[in-house]
Amino acid sequence: MKFSEFNLHKNVFEGVEAMGFIEPSPVQEQVIPIALEGKDLIACAQTGTGKTAAYLLPLMHHLCTNRSNKIKGLILAPTRELVLQIDQQFQGFAYFTGLESIAIYGGSDSGIWEQQRAAIEQGCNILIASPGRLLSHLNLGYVDLSELEYLILDEGDKMLDMGFVDDINKILTYLPTKRQTLMFSATFPPKIRILANLLLKNPVEISIAVAKMAEGVLQAAYMTFDNQKNKLISHLLANKELDSVIIFSSTKIKVKQLHTELVKAGFAAKAIHSDLDQAERELVMRDFRNRKFPILVATDIVSRGIDVDNIGLVINYDVPHDAEDYVHRIGRTARASSTGVGLTFINETDIPRFARIEKLIKDTIFKAPNPPEIGDGPEYNPHAVRKINRTHSQQKSGKFNNRRRQPRQ
Repeated sequence: MKFSEFNLHKNVFEGVEAMGFIEPSPVQEQVIPIALEGKDLIACAQTGTGKTAAYLLPLMHHLCTNRSNKIKGLILAPTRELVLQIDQQFQGFAYFTGLESIAIYGGSDSGIWEQQRAAIEQGCNILIASPGRLLSHLNLGYVDLSELEYLILDEGDKMLDMGFVDDINKILTYLPTKRQTLMFSATFPPKIRILANLLLKNPVEISIAVAKMAEGVLQAAYMTFDNQKNKLISHLLANKELDSVIIFSSTKIKVKQLHTELVKAGFAAKAIHSDLDQAERELVMRDFRNRKFPILVATDIVSRGIDVDNIGLVINYDVPHDAEDYVHRIGRTARASSTGVGLTFINETDIPRFARIEKLIKDTIFKAPNPPEIGDGPEYNPHAVRKINRTHSQQKSGKFNNRRRQPRQ
């Protein structure tokens, strides 16, 4: 199938051609016709499948067909990085359409707030926003969403994980009930279905290989105690021709410590975490995309929001808390049919969590031996760990005490 077969508005299709899009991805092939028909939709697709274009192109087609100077489309996304990524892709597709978007996201810089307010008051066709910052603008009364026709939620599961459900519910009170709503989620847990039932009307459901790893990813894991991890990273990165490496860790404290040690060891690395202000985070991401430094140490805040081509190596310094997040982190590599490597460090307490990942992706990931200078790590035996945990739980609850206690004499 070709993009020309969707019969998109000529100005939209001109942008598609200019961007070099010829054949749609599976999610684009399934989503675009349904969205063009005006139906509500929930699509479950992992990162790197092309879902952004899947909802942008039908939205732009409708806006080009029915011109208006009012805000007609609203796209909600969980992080500043993802908001900016969506806006950047919109600008590419919209080059020949005359459509305008505004990216609404948080930050400590007061100048950003004033720029956003001025742009909103001047007028646009589409708002691309994080829920919290959009709600702050809405509360001040100058954002008119009364004529909105299209609502899109990207990374719906991530928005719920980050606690945006109340913000989303408040935003809904500003929107017309008659609208087309599209929801995209990398996973489809029960809480997403509850939100979908609230937002969508008779939606079409689409699922694209939610738990399938991207082809071309070489996966492996190392069994390591926490005090071995930094030495192992230095060993893995030493004397390598590094191009683009992301190391994900669970906390900003670990990110800062690892970044400091890598720099002391002579590696060109930078860190990104929530303590950086917006301008600093944007600068780090821009420099990383432009290959000004090869190693990015990051918290999970950027695991789904970044859009960097040809990442050669992703390292999970800690096992992701959610099994689905493993797919997204490793999905940073092997995008657009490229190849890459995904490595995970497993300590003794993360063994059950990693077993759930293997169950989700229906694959056993190779456990690589530690280098001799690192030493042996814990044994990977999830069955034994589960048995020990179950025994402790039963002892704590008194389930092993089958005999009735006799009163003291």
